[in-house]
Amino acid sequence: MAAWLRCLLLLITILLPAMVQPEVRRYKFNVVMKNSTKLCSSKQVVTVNGRFPGPNIYAREGDTMLIKVVNHVTYNMSIHWHGIRQFRTGWADGPAYITQCPIQPGDSYVYNFTISEQRGTLLWHAHILWLRATIHGAIIILPKHGLPYPFPMPHKEEVLLLGEWWKSDVEAVIDEAMASGNAPNVSDAHTINGHPGPKSNCLGQGGYKLVVMPAKTYLLRIINAALNTELFFKIAGHNLTVVEVDATYVKPFATDTILLAPGQTTNALLTTNQFTARYQITASPFNSSPVTIDNSTTTATLIYAGALASATTILADRPAQNATPIADTFTQSLRGLNSAAYPSLVPLQIDHSLLFTIALGFADCPSCDNSLRLRVVADINNVTFVMPRIALLNAHFFGIGGVFTDDFPARPAAPYDYTGAKQPENMRTMSGTRLYRLAFNSTVQVVLQGTSMIFPENHPIHLHGSNFFAVGKGLGNFDPDLDPKRFNLVDPVERNTIAVPSGGWVAIRFRADNPGVWFLHCHLEVHTSWGLKMAFVVDNGKGPNESLLPPPNDLPKC
Repeated sequence: MAAWLRCLLLLITILLPAMVQPEVRRYKFNVVMKNSTKLCSSKQVVTVNGRFPGPNIYAREGDTMLIKVVNHVTYNMSIHWHGIRQFRTGWADGPAYITQCPIQPGDSYVYNFTISEQRGTLLWHAHILWLRATIHGAIIILPKHGLPYPFPMPHKEEVLLLGEWWKSDVEAVIDEAMASGNAPNVSDAHTINGHPGPKSNCLGQGGYKLVVMPAKTYLLRIINAALNTELFFKIAGHNLTVVEVDATYVKPFATDTILLAPGQTTNALLTTNQFTARYQITASPFNSSPVTIDNSTTTATLIYAGALASATTILADRPAQNATPIADTFTQSLRGLNSAAYPSLVPLQIDHSLLFTIALGFADCPSCDNSLRLRVVADINNVTFVMPRIALLNAHFFGIGGVFTDDFPARPAAPYDYTGAKQPENMRTMSGTRLYRLAFNSTVQVVLQGTSMIFPENHPIHLHGSNFFAVGKGLGNFDPDLDPKRFNLVDPVERNTIAVPSGGWVAIRFRADNPGVWFLHCHLEVHTSWGLKMAFVVDNGKGPNESLLPPPNDLPKC
């Protein structure tokens, strides 16, 4: 090859990434009813484009997304792009009555946002009522052109969406629970890519099958889209190398069991280095609390190309439902990559140090169908959140009074032994639409403290609008003098959803550099329904680049 041609090719190789511009990617989501048959029974479900799970959406870091959602059903609708930071575009975040009014039947809305400084796997889902049971799908964000993964390039990538399935109408399930004041009925099955697994008494309803080539490496994009269950994920006879969680790279580590709370995602490398056969894939519940859950295990099958259809499937050794040591080992192995290209920018100086107790309680309910005339509620710092009738972001942007107050308590008004056996006799909570206000670019530490109110329980907490660093974790009550000395401020894992351990606490840190109103809530849908939620309001900074953009013309109205 001539020297000039080699130079030309080298120059093209160097300049090509800079010449490739971010794209505008357009999707259309038609929200429609669809008949679905599972577990030997059929029902109508709400879907996007007639699919369950819904379609995957693909982008590269830096791309702008224009996703038109058209509501053809009788329910109000909103879609949340879970984990997308939505810098200055809070109008596209999606939680109903927080950043937008819902899309009314027959109407549409275009979610317009740009993906900045993120790459990996996230999910989208409905953020109103319990509709995310069937309205959800994967968000796959590829690195910019020319930027490789910080791990070996896989032969192929596969999405594995974990979910839940009710034989009953899921909206009827929660409506009945709210009317009675009791906990809702648990799901009838878990699912992998919409399949509850092979059932011997249900003809034509086999489990999901993943066919692989021997001696290859696959990137599995695993998502827990379940409403109320933390799930263990395993593949019989295989280890997995975890390389990313919640669209942030981590230091790779090998494990045979992955734990995902609802809303969490994990990317893991699978090397097909076993003998040609069929291997069971399992998604089974993790439950560290004395509460009734769907204890069923769903299965799929990993099939090596060339394996006989009649071959016996090698079964997975699934963890016990209360396998807390396995869960702890997994979460403690997570560390931020903290490389030169992907540093861990942990806030070291803190402007707001908050203690949020997470609890269950009771509220008077004269209409409830139980002898005590009480209903179960949930709270943060003894405040049960009341959903507004006007979207909070509208009220903030336009200065509409009477919608919310900005006096959410920074810590409990009456401290007590949060995780002790003796809890306060008065289990009533306060109600209100109370937010916590933050100045632009201020730094925040929140200790999410579990309690034993009614009973201790694991709570996956999701923050909208920002990632956070999980700098500490422990059992019992947080000790403000001793525990911060053990914080990991070097390479903590960066996430958008964190599981607060049953009878314990988690400390997170983030920088409030995204103006708007941002929801913080439990990602167990039952607890969100009961009021375990609050929101931060982040004021504008200096100048237009640090200010919330004005609302789009087609923003739905309440």
